[in-house]
Amino acid sequence: MAGAIHGHAQHGDPTFQDFMGRLLRRVCSPLFEMVRSWVLEGELEDVFAEFFIVGQPVKAESLWREGYLLQSDMLPAFISPVLAQRILRTGKSINFLKVCCDDNGWADAATEAAAYVGTTTSRGGLGYGQIDALEALVVEAAKRIDRHLMDVIHKRYRFKDHCLAIKRYLLLGQGDFVQYLMDVVGPELSEPANRISSFHLAGLLETAIRASNAQYDDRDILDRIKVKMMDHGDGDRGWDVFSLEYDARVPLDTLFTASVMKRYLKIFNFLWRLKRVDHSLTGVWKTMKPNCIVSSPFYKEGTNIRSQFVSVLRKCQVLFNEMNHFVTNFQYYIMFEVLEVSWACFSEEMDSAKDLDDLLMAHDKYLTSIVEKSLLGERSQGILRNLFALFDIILQFRSHADRWFERIYELQLRGKGKSKSKSKETAPLIDIWSFQRHGPPLSLVLDLQWNPLSAYPCMP
Repeated sequence: MAGAIHGHAQHGDPTFQDFMGRLLRRVCSPLFEMVRSWVLEGELEDVFAEFFIVGQPVKAESLWREGYLLQSDMLPAFISPVLAQRILRTGKSINFLKVCCDDNGWADAATEAAAYVGTTTSRGGLGYGQIDALEALVVEAAKRIDRHLMDVIHKRYRFKDHCLAIKRYLLLGQGDFVQYLMDVVGPELSEPANRISSFHLAGLLETAIRASNAQYDDRDILDRIKVKMMDHGDGDRGWDVFSLEYDARVPLDTLFTASVMKRYLKIFNFLWRLKRVDHSLTGVWKTMKPNCIVSSPFYKEGTNIRSQFVSVLRKCQVLFNEMNHFVTNFQYYIMFEVLEVSWACFSEEMDSAKDLDDLLMAHDKYLTSIVEKSLLGERSQGILRNLFALFDIILQFRSHADRWFERIYELQLRGKGKSKSKSKETAPLIDIWSFQRHGPPLSLVLDLQWNPLSAYPCMP
């Protein structure tokens, strides 16, 4: 109604224009009072559903995104869409501070904003014909209240510290912690998933924390790191279902929503798989390092057996070097070119965010950057499948190498004579040679060793 009358107020007849002005002041008085109450107190006083902002009952974590909506069809013509959005966000910020942050500092910011623009916080301070004054009040109130909200999020609730903790523990940036965790949970995760206890894994997680520099981190942060076992089938191993999660509480769950944490889980699973492959290659190196090889009984055997042993061993070492070269370079790309670069950009945008919407947008951009550049996006599913196939081949190689040397050491311990055991001694060579012939072609590793994105030219 106010918008329709406002259209008739633009009339050339001074008498008619004056009449419409007086009518609009009466008609718009409740509207301006609702705007004042909303931007300075966060209160919706809309008994007859006349306001262009409507509230909805939602949980605290959904208050910012879904709690309040703008009804464009109720917006009067003399309030622009841009001003309406600013009005909406200002009241939302107050309610977020009150409901989610249990904070009252917004009241001082609102009073200071009203005093700065020369108006009052009491009823009847604004009316029709004072659109410039209304806009000045909304702009100043939004600026001061948003600044206070950012202070609360960053200083009281330490948003950046929690983001950094997620980067260190869920995105595996804390190297010594990851190494200790891999060492202590590795044997357990090799078991069938339905036989693994989450409580036992939680204890192993605490062991890894205490054994690494993570022990010096804030206890509030460490207590938020939890073990999560994903849904699993009968044939799944612990490696397939193990993950870490971060307990984001109110009000941080507004930024770390369930959908956001699901994206973090997707990234963690990928990084954990990569770390497992790297850890397996380290195990292969320990098995095949020179001092272990020289002490092998086959190394001291006759010419025929020794030549077979050395030949297979050299092939294994070549394959190991190619696999290790690829994994090392790919890890460098992920940890530095993806995670660190994305974090640096996010950190800058986080520090410059003027309101909660800016912060949400920066966080979403950060996650999107990691997902896309880590080959986890929709457009890179083809190369991701090849990458996972290569990971599986490396794990098979570790299994074959372990079995090979395990059999060799068993023969060494038996202490049997050459003539009696010669045929049995060559069996381990056949096993690893079978992997060489029917396992991964070296070209599969060589194709990706220099540039893991060589098959992905569209990657920015």
